[in-house]
Amino acid sequence: MTQSTKTDLKKRALMAVAEYGVNLTRFRNAMSERMGFNVTDMECLRLLFLKGIATPSELARYTGLTSGAATAMLDRLEKAGMIERRPNPDDRRGTLVAPLKSGAEKVASWFESARKAQDELVSSYSENELEIIADVFERFTKLWEQEREKVRIDQ
Repeated sequence: MTQSTKTDLKKRALMAVAEYGVNLTRFRNAMSERMGFNVTDMECLRLLFLKGIATPSELARYTGLTSGAATAMLDRLEKAGMIERRPNPDDRRGTLVAPLKSGAEKVASWFESARKAQDELVSSYSENELEIIADVFERFTKLWEQEREKVRIDQ
């Protein structure tokens, strides 16, 4: 492979990553709007679905909200039947937030088409190609975690 070909492929790959990020954000925004939530509400739900349970402080840090704004967000999500607040067994003054099963099922139904499309796309690749794809996304995840930490340190 010539250097110019590799340079072109690097540009193409980085452009594809950028376009992926833009289109994923646009999709999330459209889904949030369609479901009557704001983007931050949906990000909070995403974290809860991944993690299973979190403190309000963790959710505030994750979403970048103040504690008051995070409380308002949790009130909206609780009223919509998406989450529940529970006493924190490790801190009697604290609260834990967890997704409700019915809320998780509702959100899963919203994303059913996207999940099927993703499965179809990923299934079209060989095992070797899937290893490369997984490696790239895992490395990009670490890269963005490291870059986020640099930004936080610089503040």
